[in-house]
Amino acid sequence: MGVGARLRQLRQEKKLSQGDITESTGLARSYISRVEHGHTVPSVETLHRFAAALGVPLYKIFYRSEDSLVRPLRGPERSLEHLASEAGTGAEEARFLLKMKEFSAKMDDSERALLLQFARKLAHNRPRHREPRDPASSRHASVGARQVW
Repeated sequence: MGVGARLRQLRQEKKLSQGDITESTGLARSYISRVEHGHTVPSVETLHRFAAALGVPLYKIFYRSEDSLVRPLRGPERSLEHLASEAGTGAEEARFLLKMKEFSAKMDDSERALLLQFARKLAHNRPRHREPRDPASSRHASVGARQVW
């Protein structure tokens, strides 16, 4: 079961409509529907808003019950451990996430909050993707053998 399906399940268990979640979170109803149907992956910040609207702790979105804390819900995708054993960029990212998981288990709540705040800041300040410049279409003037941009 994926995150979207789990959100829908929790919403239905609480007997809430998508409109109720819209009012609580400020998110568009169409967005909530796309998340619940797996067409959109929400950010961590958005998941916090869903959890607050549903009146559950954030981890409940990823786990079915206290008994399943050892085994998170997973969709048809493979585990991080399996991905880490493969080759390629995905494996590198999986190994990095496994290291982060190991380190975060040793952190207290304030350290985790600091790390999350740092990650948000990095994500917000990262340079936007730009198309490579086509030298033929850029404006420049040639002066002898030297170009002035």
